[in-house]
Amino acid sequence: MALQAAALRDATPPRAVSAGAGRHGAAALGPLRGQRSGDSRKRGGTPVTDCDLLIVNAGLATMAGGQACGAILDGALVISDGRIAWVGARKDLPPALRAHEELDGRGGWLTPGLIDCHTHIVYAGNRAREFERRLAGASYEDIAREGGGIQATVRATRAASEEQLLRESEPRLKRLLDEGVTTVEIKSGYGLDIADELKLLRVARRLGAGNGVDVQTTLLAAHAVPPEYAGRAADYVSLVCEEIVPAAARERLADAVDAFCERIGFSPDQTRRVFSAAHAAGLRVKLHADQLSDSGGAALAAEFGALSADHLEHANDAGIAAMASAHTVAVLLPGAFYCLRETRLPPVAALRKNGVAMAIATDCNPGTSPVTSLLLMLNMACTLFRLTPEEALAGVTRHAAQALGLTDRGLLEAGARADLVLWDIDEPVELAYAVGANPLAGIVRGGRVVRWA
Repeated sequence: MALQAAALRDATPPRAVSAGAGRHGAAALGPLRGQRSGDSRKRGGTPVTDCDLLIVNAGLATMAGGQACGAILDGALVISDGRIAWVGARKDLPPALRAHEELDGRGGWLTPGLIDCHTHIVYAGNRAREFERRLAGASYEDIAREGGGIQATVRATRAASEEQLLRESEPRLKRLLDEGVTTVEIKSGYGLDIADELKLLRVARRLGAGNGVDVQTTLLAAHAVPPEYAGRAADYVSLVCEEIVPAAARERLADAVDAFCERIGFSPDQTRRVFSAAHAAGLRVKLHADQLSDSGGAALAAEFGALSADHLEHANDAGIAAMASAHTVAVLLPGAFYCLRETRLPPVAALRKNGVAMAIATDCNPGTSPVTSLLLMLNMACTLFRLTPEEALAGVTRHAAQALGLTDRGLLEAGARADLVLWDIDEPVELAYAVGANPLAGIVRGGRVVRWA
């Protein structure tokens, strides 16, 4: 139904500007110092007269920088051809705008669609018994050296068919989507041979296509040395570099390449070989870095211009400075920190000081982070790592997009992909505050309304 946007300006404003919303008459993640609800600098874009979808009566957490998540208190957002065409204060809507469909935000808040930028969703089996063993005092490294850990999942995953993997993995993905995730990174790493690594990547692609969500795939063949290569790590690295990486690139199954640089994984020199092969194949790189020890992983990631270095509990100051120079994102994984009962916190203060962007992800995997709630990770990032709620929300939107090399999402701004979520909340801080809550009220993916309660 076509409508005149000018007629919408007298509708009920969002709860964020109602009585009791706060000292400034606005609910946001912090004081709105200097923030003006009508400030639409860098928001308007090309003048719009016709659009597919108009959303009004909502606060907008644009995540476009500045104070309080770039909040627009009584906002409006216009979508055309799967992209955001205009965003700003409702009172500034183009007067001649005609929309084919209009949605009422009912006084909630819109954010960019959430992005989970580090997961291992595709696998078979589980490792609940290892959880029991860790509770009894066994360490992650102890279990790995005894043939458990990643190797246990490799055995189950190799034995599973592609269809079985799809059936077992899809519920995990759907739980993320039910919390407003619109882009997911999925790694391989539980096949550790050419056939099974490609099988995992194919399943990841199928999960995205079958659920209408953008899945970014990462080849993690350098996750562990498989049993058939025990004592011959260098030979396995040769297989990864000479066969697995080229095959994944040739079949267009991988968007990036990752490695586990650690005492129980691969050495810095072996990781360099993998990354050189990835660059030769035209693929970007990411790194599991400095999780269990200071292996120089942060500096190594920066050396290769990695999109991200992930975990980082033991990263040193020089490595963090190198990440800043390379614009490598730090991906913090509070789920793994919690499940492993770690005590060494990631160096958040040093990351802040050096201006390194911090993303947050679930690290969904069967052994060290069986987590399928990105909203829970927001809370844990604040309570365990002492991020601010605004930093945490940026970590699952703007910075998570950067960690995947995606420049077209993670913000509510003109030209961005129209991935956005409506939340039934009075202020954005509630997303990090309420443990176990899911206030999702609407989802738009690529301009298509998936849900609007």
